[in-house]
Amino acid sequence: MTPDDRVYAYSAVLMGSPILLKLFEHNESLASGVFRLIKQQENIFTVNRPHSDIMAINHAAGRDPVTVSAPVFALIRRAKAISCLPDSSFNFTIGPLVKRWKIGFSGHSIPAAHDLRTLLALTDPQDVILDEQTRSVFLQQAGMEIDLGAMAKGYIADVVRDYLREQQVESALINLGGNVQTLGSGAEGAWAIGLKKPFSDPEALIGVINVIGKSVVTSGVYERYFELDGHCYHHILDPKTGYPLDNELLSVTIISEDSIDGDIWTTLLYGMGVKKSLACLAKTPHIEAIFVTRDGQVILSSQRQFTFTPLDDSYRIVAY
Repeated sequence: MTPDDRVYAYSAVLMGSPILLKLFEHNESLASGVFRLIKQQENIFTVNRPHSDIMAINHAAGRDPVTVSAPVFALIRRAKAISCLPDSSFNFTIGPLVKRWKIGFSGHSIPAAHDLRTLLALTDPQDVILDEQTRSVFLQQAGMEIDLGAMAKGYIADVVRDYLREQQVESALINLGGNVQTLGSGAEGAWAIGLKKPFSDPEALIGVINVIGKSVVTSGVYERYFELDGHCYHHILDPKTGYPLDNELLSVTIISEDSIDGDIWTTLLYGMGVKKSLACLAKTPHIEAIFVTRDGQVILSSQRQFTFTPLDDSYRIVAY
């Protein structure tokens, strides 16, 4: 790519988010194919409408196993494995708690402690029974719900990347509302992905993450939250307590090959906090992270797969 290469941008609203596709050719047909593919995937994994593979499983909770397609089964199997890791903050059965809080939708109050205790009993991932032979999924307790929203966007971003590769596209960017997946390089070498400044103007950036052919996924407490009596209640829930996770972090960004890893690891690392996360990442070379903390630090786990350009002097950059 050269600085003179023209970028063509295509957009749509899907999965409740603005979707952006950037190509180095004017190709309406290809863009339509991408958006159609995203829509197909959304219809499979959504829990926001009555009919989908996931909703069929949830509706049959406590009664019957439900046979699903191979891709859905594979994603559920992976979600369960991650949810069952020791001290995992990723839990794909947390749906009942998310629905009760309604943070980011109409929720502006703290649920009663009794309600949360009751719902916590419905969020054990071990109660999701998988049958490899029949590709069926059974939720053992009535009232249980699985929700793949914590990893579906990443999965779909990777599906789009693979589709673009099949179409012989060498360079492109797809932004699925927080999940950015890139192919090849941008017009000036690397794709420039903004790192948002928490609780600030939507255009305000702490810095820019520069990547080539990598995924960038950010999860932050400022995305969906409400304030009550001076306390911020955000959408990242602790599956052990049912309350929002409370630690030193404002956001976690993952740089990786696959966007689904970004989805998974933002949640895992958010629950670990910075110190444990850095120790974990030292043993996980294919995953890199950027942490933004409440005390104004931007902590870079390493910079093997990206470079970071600071834009806000009020933050202190700490590189490991």
